[in-house]
Amino acid sequence: MLVLFETPAGYALFKMADEGQLKNVNDIWKNFETPEAANKILKLKAFSKFENTTDALSAATAIVEGKVSKNLKKFLQTEISEKDMKEKLAVSDSKLGNAIAKKLNIQVVSDEAVFELMRGIRTQYESLITGMKKEDMNAMVLGLSHSLSRYKLKFSPDKVDTMIIQAINLLDDLDKELNTYAMRVKEWYGWHFPEIAKIIVDNLAYAKTIKAMGFRTNAQNTDFSDILPEELEKEVKEAAEISMGTEISEEDIENIHLLCDQIISLTEYRTQLYDYLKNRMQAIAPNLTTLVGELVGARLIAHAGSLLNLAKHPASTVQILGAEKALFRALKTKHDTPKYGLIYHASYVGQAGPKLKGKMARTVASKAAISVRCDALGDKDTKEVGTELRNKIENRLRQLEGRSVHTVNAGAASGKAKQKKFNFVSSSSYNAAADSTIKPEEPSKKRKAEEEIDNEVKVKKEKKDKKEKKEKKDKKEKKEKKDKKEKKEKKDKKEKKEKKEKKEKN
Repeated sequence: MLVLFETPAGYALFKMADEGQLKNVNDIWKNFETPEAANKILKLKAFSKFENTTDALSAATAIVEGKVSKNLKKFLQTEISEKDMKEKLAVSDSKLGNAIAKKLNIQVVSDEAVFELMRGIRTQYESLITGMKKEDMNAMVLGLSHSLSRYKLKFSPDKVDTMIIQAINLLDDLDKELNTYAMRVKEWYGWHFPEIAKIIVDNLAYAKTIKAMGFRTNAQNTDFSDILPEELEKEVKEAAEISMGTEISEEDIENIHLLCDQIISLTEYRTQLYDYLKNRMQAIAPNLTTLVGELVGARLIAHAGSLLNLAKHPASTVQILGAEKALFRALKTKHDTPKYGLIYHASYVGQAGPKLKGKMARTVASKAAISVRCDALGDKDTKEVGTELRNKIENRLRQLEGRSVHTVNAGAASGKAKQKKFNFVSSSSYNAAADSTIKPEEPSKKRKAEEEIDNEVKVKKEKKDKKEKKEKKDKKEKKEKKDKKEKKEKKDKKEKKEKKEKKEKN
């Protein structure tokens, strides 16, 4: 039996003395315990050294892909004679073995026993292959590993998509984290100043306000003009005076401030990450971004695995991408399948009415499939296709809603003025006297009466609307006066209480 062994320095062909040693797989390692034992079972028949690192890299990549390189083919044809053609050739990689068998008509073996044999050769290859120093071999291994890594990175089709996938996943994680932190700080600070949560809804503004104010007693002396509008600032200061919250310690407020710092920094990083994702999407998938937006486009790419995988999907799959659970559940129970998945969050699907969402999802998915194919496989990096398809989607939405459809002239799209149509007018004069005219009919009495009734109804309705508006306004003013009065009473009570407590202390 012959054994083909690949090294970073070149190809080695060994002649195996006793093929029966491979029958017991578990005992093969015993033949490679010492260099002497290894040399008894295997003898080096031939060795083909690589001339440079480029040859070594091409040979390594061919082996990885399961192909027979030119150097390997030449080496095997030269070293394996017609007598040796009857013998079996042991190869570690099964794909490479099949390729050798097809091209050179050599009987190839690639099984568990061969794997163990190759493992044994690796442990003693320094003694089996003569004329190779250990230092030289280590240098060749290092050089080839670096070259192979660079080759794999260079030709990785998913390396750019990875940035988008990681960014959108991180963006979703940040949103969850921010919501958790914001909820926690509202619950925590709510013990001290519960009214502020209803006044300030935005999480970032809430965190900045607490950071600036600290205790609610500092509200009157704190300037919120950089954080809040004037109306909200006034409401916060008024609410701080009559707050029902409990007192908290300095240590509590310090920990709340630290949590607020986390929310502010995470929100700033989220904004930065979103800008990065937007720029990436514009560079990698401009047509898809124009059609469905950055977030929906990025989620579609992340769900498919890569831009190329998404481009391979048909429009029907793009439409329900993200709704796999609902789809399989519907197929299992024999119910209606879902009409949309991630594409539901596209702006055009959201604009459509409840009855039209399914049709719009199908339209957007079909155009998105075309756009993503242009992005993945097209030569140009422009967004012309996406803009054109977006206009078609807008017209389709108008058509479904029963509105007028906007048409874009080919001349206008290309930037050239469209030539006006020439109308031929006869030079002969026109005889207006030959025309017959019909006198306009006077409106009937019945029609007049109906118009008068309609006018009366209209006037009554307007009066009624004015009256209702006036009543609502009066009610609102009364309510505001009442609220102001109550606030004033509460404030007076509080001041009286404080004066009373001071007197008792004295």
